[in-house]
This record gives sequence, structure tokens and C-alpha cells, in this order.
Amino acid sequence: MTGAFGRLDRKVFGHVANRSWPGAEPVLPRLSRSANHGLLWFGIAAGMWALGGPRGRRAAVRGVASLALASATVNTLAKGAVRRDRPLIDTVPLVRRLPHQPFTSSFPSGHTASAAAFTAGVALESRGLAAAVLPVAASVAFSRVYTGVHYPSDVLVGAGLGVGAAYAVRGLAPTRDLVATPARPRVDAQALPDGDGLVVVVNAASGAQPQLLDPVRQIRTLLPRAEVILYEEEAGPLPDVLDAAAAEVAERGGVLGVCGGDGTVNAAVEPALKHRVPLLVVPGGTFNHFAVDLGVDTVADACAALAEGQAVRADVGRITADEDGSRSYFLNTFSLGVYPELVRLRERWSPRLGGPLASLLGVVHVLRTSRPLRAEVNGRPESLWLLFAGNGAYRSAGLAPLRRHDLADGVLDVRIAHGGRFARTRLLATAVAGGLARTRLYAAARVTSLRVSGLPDGTHMAYDGEVVPAPGAFRLDKLPDALTVYRPLTD
Repeated sequence: MTGAFGRLDRKVFGHVANRSWPGAEPVLPRLSRSANHGLLWFGIAAGMWALGGPRGRRAAVRGVASLALASATVNTLAKGAVRRDRPLIDTVPLVRRLPHQPFTSSFPSGHTASAAAFTAGVALESRGLAAAVLPVAASVAFSRVYTGVHYPSDVLVGAGLGVGAAYAVRGLAPTRDLVATPARPRVDAQALPDGDGLVVVVNAASGAQPQLLDPVRQIRTLLPRAEVILYEEEAGPLPDVLDAAAAEVAERGGVLGVCGGDGTVNAAVEPALKHRVPLLVVPGGTFNHFAVDLGVDTVADACAALAEGQAVRADVGRITADEDGSRSYFLNTFSLGVYPELVRLRERWSPRLGGPLASLLGVVHVLRTSRPLRAEVNGRPESLWLLFAGNGAYRSAGLAPLRRHDLADGVLDVRIAHGGRFARTRLLATAVAGGLARTRLYAAARVTSLRVSGLPDGTHMAYDGEVVPAPGAFRLDKLPDALTVYRPLTD
């Protein structure tokens, strides 16, 4: 760069190089190297995923996606479009210099673009987490000038590109403030500001057991008059405990609460329907899909909705066995085929390997060993890798359901992955290429009911994360607007 701006750029660089920065010499060069190839940000994202709850997981995913776009843009387009020599580092003290000097174009700073993209992506999901990350990102950006590998303008433009990448990702995958969960149909529900009339069952055996003491403390602090039942296996089956709590609530004209993961929430559905009581869902499990889709990210969200009397109606999915008329219910998803087997493997292996590794190995094992399932769907013989039914329409990436924006739309979101010659390989290839909607191996429809029959003995089904033996023939349908659930509402 030439002209007055270029002279100012070099002047500021020289000022940084010549000035003494107490305490920075042992920190900034190491910090700068730790950000090579995004490793620093991947590590922070892993911590958010593990400890940050649903909002932390969303922030981690959005931050990494923003970083990936920024890195690709800078390294493949920006650096090739503008060739700029690196600064002369004669005036930079040896103790600050990096062991290996970069040889690519100086303009713009890729490290800064990645830092800014990650931080901005996190900020779009959680300002609190972004406030913790921002000083680290700013230090990485400054370290690029401090170590002598970039001019200040390289850093400023890199930061701008990084922030732009985060907003570009938001354009492709809107944040919740842009696509709010529809709060319909609203329903009149009693407000319990101090929790008087609430009986909440907390499942200490859920997937987030080490974290459950904190929700209990929060519930007792925010709703001091609520009755909290800490469920343990010695008390009997969880559905029985929930049924007794629902009966007590119905007699008193109160509210049934449940704290745990999706399986725990599922166990509360039948008691709530049977006794016609409203349900307060308090997130306390590993993923909390229903609570997240409902708009209840935290214990405080649930308690605030109850205190204000803010509630909506939600549909309930229903499975009715042909043989004896027995019924099961689901709030999220139902599936047959490879997914129930994957869940079984994950539950078997996760105590030894941890959840993420168990899931990865389960996918590899299922793809290598599984065979298509033969059944009849609406009277038509099918060979299936997977039959998925969502309680409401899901946004998705290929076969993977991501999120619902309406919990009372009256439809089942049905996806079927068919078997056939080389079907497994072709499905994987088209899914990666984003072409599932155009392949005959994959079908999708939104219906109000579906009948499945002719299932072989030993077939398992999964709903809301629980795996159980499947009846030989059954009907899937919905109970529209059947459940009253509390959730924060915005006008």
C-alpha cells in the first residue's frame, strides 16, 4: 500500500515494534502460535460444547462455521487478490519473533479473520460467552503486529472479513432472534410467581446427572414454594412417580413440572394428558431437544414462563399398536431402522468411551454391518434403511433433523431412506453432495398419519431417544394441540 495511508500503516507498525510492552513477551508469541490452523478456537469450542449447555453448543457450532468460512475466504480469495510483502522485522526484537516466518501475502491477516469470525459467531448466540472470548481474540489480533508478521491494516481488514463471515453464516442459518419459534396457539395458563401449586420431578438418573444439583438449587431459589421431588430408582418406575405427581397436581389445580432430558420429559407426557394438567419443562438433560425447540434454554426461562403464566399448546405424536391397542407418545421424533441400533450402541459404549466417541464408532459400526429393514408402509412393501417421523416439520440437513419452528403444525414430518443396490453408498454420496431431495432412494412427505406393518420379530423402534421393541404393526398419528406447556412468549 502506498500514499498517506501506507505511511501511517508503517508508522504505527514501527511504533509497536519499538515500544516496550512489559509482560507481553512471554505471552503474545505463544498465543499467536496457538491460533495456527484454528487450534486455539477449536479447543475453546470444545469447552463450550462440553460445559455451555444448549446455548454453548449452538455458539460453538456457529463460531466454528464462521471461522471455516472466514479462513476459506481469506486463504483462497483475499490473499490471492492482493499481494503484499510482509513487514521488515529488523526493528522487531528477536524475543518477539515467531520461529517460522509466514511466506504468504501479508494482506489480510488470516489469524485475525479467524479470531474475529469465531468471536462474532459466538456473540450471535451468546453475548456472555463472546465477552469471555473477546479479550483472547483481541490479543491474537494484536499479536500479529507485535510479532512483526502483519501491518495494522492487515489486522483491521482481517477483522472486518471475519465479522462479515459470521454474518454470512447467519444469513444461511439464521439465529433464533431472526427466526423465532412461533408462539401459537397461545393458551390461558395460571401464573405461579413463587411456585405455589407446582410439583416438579427431577430425574437424578438423566444424562446430565452431575449438573442436576444446580437446576434443583435454581428451582428452589426462583420458585421457593414449589414442591421438588428428586427422583431415584428406589422410588419405582419414573412414569409411576410422574403419574402420582400429576394426580396430586390435578387434585390441587396446579402444574406438573419435569426436569431432565428428552426421555424424562417423554415420560411425563402420558400423565399430563391423562390428568389434564399443564406441563412445565425444565431442561436438565444432555440435549433437551424439546425444551430447545420450545424456546426454554435455561432453568430461568422455564421459571419465568411459569411466573408470568405464559404457555402454548403443543402437538403430541402417538404410536398405537394394532395387536392390543397400547399407545406410546413422542414429542420429538420416531424412527425405525439404523437409528435405533445406533442409539443402542451409543448407550452401551458411552460409559466407557464417552458420548461423542461412542456415537462416532456407532455410526461406523451401523454403516458396516446393518441391513435394510423389510416392512409395509401404508400397505406397500418397502426395503428401508431408515424411517423417520418428526412431531412437526423439521428444518434439516439431508436426513438429519435440525430444528422445528412450530410445535403445533398438525403434521408428521416423514423421511424414508430406501434400500436397494448400492443404496448405502449412494445415500451417503448424495447426502454429502446435498442432493437427497433429488434421489429416488430418499422420500419425504408431511402427513397426518402413517401405518407400518409386517415388521420382523426383534425389530426395535426409537422415540425421543428411548429404544424399545416395536409392535409388528402400528399406526402413527398426532394429537393436535393436546398438551399445554409453559414457555417464554414475546409479542
